[in-house]
Amino acid sequence: MVTASAAGSSRGAPARVASRAGGGGAGPGSPRASPASAAFAALRRRWRWAPSGASPLERAAHAFILASVALVLSCALYLYVFRYLGRGGRAVDAAGFVGGEPCDVFDGAWVPDDTGRHPLYNSSECPFAERGFDCLANGRNDTGYLRWRWKPRRCEVPRFAARAALERLRGKRVVFMGDSMSRTQWESFICMLMAGVEDPRTVFEANGNEITKTIRHLAVRFASHGLTVEFFRSVFLVQQHPAPRHAPKRVKSTLRLDRMDNFSRKCLNSDVLIFNTGHWWTPTKLFDTGCYFQAGRSLKLGTSIEAGFRMALETWASWIQKRVDLNRTHVFFRTYEPSHWGDTSQKVCEVTEQPSSEAKGNDKSEFGAILADVVANMKVPITVLNVTLMGAFRSDAHVGTWSYPPTILDCSHWCLPGVPDAWNELVFSYLLTNGESSAMLMLLRFYEYHEQK
Repeated sequence: MVTASAAGSSRGAPARVASRAGGGGAGPGSPRASPASAAFAALRRRWRWAPSGASPLERAAHAFILASVALVLSCALYLYVFRYLGRGGRAVDAAGFVGGEPCDVFDGAWVPDDTGRHPLYNSSECPFAERGFDCLANGRNDTGYLRWRWKPRRCEVPRFAARAALERLRGKRVVFMGDSMSRTQWESFICMLMAGVEDPRTVFEANGNEITKTIRHLAVRFASHGLTVEFFRSVFLVQQHPAPRHAPKRVKSTLRLDRMDNFSRKCLNSDVLIFNTGHWWTPTKLFDTGCYFQAGRSLKLGTSIEAGFRMALETWASWIQKRVDLNRTHVFFRTYEPSHWGDTSQKVCEVTEQPSSEAKGNDKSEFGAILADVVANMKVPITVLNVTLMGAFRSDAHVGTWSYPPTILDCSHWCLPGVPDAWNELVFSYLLTNGESSAMLMLLRFYEYHEQK
């Protein structure tokens, strides 16, 4: 068993973040009586048992009325406890996860899967799995990496059921927006759902495109369920522009940290939005290529990558709060996924046969701290998928030398099936239970960890 230590690397979990805008009246911790308890007290005063002289019919009618009122008030009490208290910031169980205590689903371990349910699909039989991620088809002989499951300490992740997931998503639009790691999760999401489709011919890329990294927008349609699952490639989430006039010669392009990528407009009418960014926020991808930061008309030549990342996330958060209809759309943000390169030049990639016994790899913990701070200041509910610690143990699950073409070493991306399936199992668990009462405790721990660093 490979365990995620509570004192290990970046921790936290998904949680619906309640509004920070305070309202009037008593809060969840107030000693004042709830509306339901007050109603019960009033009933005790007004509705007495029928007097001794009442006829049997009157007694029966009286009993029926009391029972009906009690049922209605019980339902009201249930809604009060699980919606009002759940949104008020108190710790409740994570929706969709089996366990008797509040559960941080990202504090756990990779354990051998003795249920026989993993892997959840065969990449070679899923037409939407990119050949570059299909390690078995590319010559990998050991299959042990396929037979691990994520086990939170205090609860169980429900068994994934493709048909139930398809029914829950009937008529919906699911959108992934981010870099190639997002594309990997998108492909995993589709292949997991394919297991519940009776006729594979009813699933197709809406524009007739081949699944490839060169296309910025891909949309797979599940015609039998009216479901569309889309991917928009936006590695920074903000706009990239040619260098402004009169910029220094070293400036070839800029990231407009104050403007969301134009693709963001196409994501608005969706039911599920899953974002990520991080792997392109490096000197090699930015400054070494002549790409610098810009806000408004001002070049930010002295701005660090961490400061630029924060500004971009603040732009994303502002866009979510102003433009996204959160009564319809469930928003997720997935944290940075660790890589396991053997050197800083990314020329040494040694994939192990089993998960590491301790968290290793480049986890970009500073990005997790920035995300925690930005999300803490949002006034709308989003769900943080803090997968960083999960991936830190999986030095066995990268593409490695089993890429396509095989001359490319890869200790960043994951084989499919593999680690992204575990992320999606958690996403599906939230969606299948509507995720309305997700554990606030988990996000609070996410914040607390980064505040302590």
